[in-house]
Amino acid sequence: MEASMLVPERRDRIAARLNIDGRVLVTELARELGITTETVRRDLDALEQAGIARRVHGGAVSAARSSLVETAVGARQSAHADAKRRIARLASERLIALAPTSVLLDAGTTTAALAAELVATWPRAAGPRLVVATHSPAIAQTLAAHPSIEVHAIGGRIRAVTGAAVGAQTVLSISALRPDLVVLGTNALDHDGASTPDPDEAAVKSAIVAAGRRVALLADSSKLGEVSLVRFAPLDAIDVLLTDTEPARELAAALDAASTEVHVA
Repeated sequence: MEASMLVPERRDRIAARLNIDGRVLVTELARELGITTETVRRDLDALEQAGIARRVHGGAVSAARSSLVETAVGARQSAHADAKRRIARLASERLIALAPTSVLLDAGTTTAALAAELVATWPRAAGPRLVVATHSPAIAQTLAAHPSIEVHAIGGRIRAVTGAAVGAQTVLSISALRPDLVVLGTNALDHDGASTPDPDEAAVKSAIVAAGRRVALLADSSKLGEVSLVRFAPLDAIDVLLTDTEPARELAAALDAASTEVHVA
């Protein structure tokens, strides 16, 4: 029986799975090895301490396969917070100044900063009405506090790691929209385009890109030059990039070739 395996042997087997598959799930390992989920979690914790694994929601990914790594939304909120606020302020000034009547706002910590900026700066009372659709319950709640912003919450299965609605229902709802402007976040941006670790998140982001008449991407400097598992938009699908630092030479050249505007906060 698998349960009778020695601890080092069992952890070696899990490490081998990580090396081959890149990702493991606690529930699957427990079933395959005939052990409890608590034991699996202890094994994964030990592999993380050894630098072999990185814990993620529901399991672990190989520490050597960074394209699969997702950081929980709580941890991402505090990372590069000042840069995100500056990007959000720039997005509000440059993009919202274009006077769109409808915006589709992606889930994410930088887009959440934009939502907070809109609540603080969008004209109240006699101001123009702004319609914002989003698949982030947290962003919808933030925007709902503003009397001149009409919020449309897009439903679906909520991923705990990102707090975003995903799945076929979400994609279908987004595909029916044609907003003036869509604003997205990303996990990575390189010369091939914008990418994210999770296929379900990528499907939603791809639908958002396809829906927009104008596509804006918000990405702090930690995302530039990086690549993740699933590409959701080539550079030529992105009309404008808002970031906090000038992109490096290779990425800058690719953005220029794609006719993507770059604005630095």
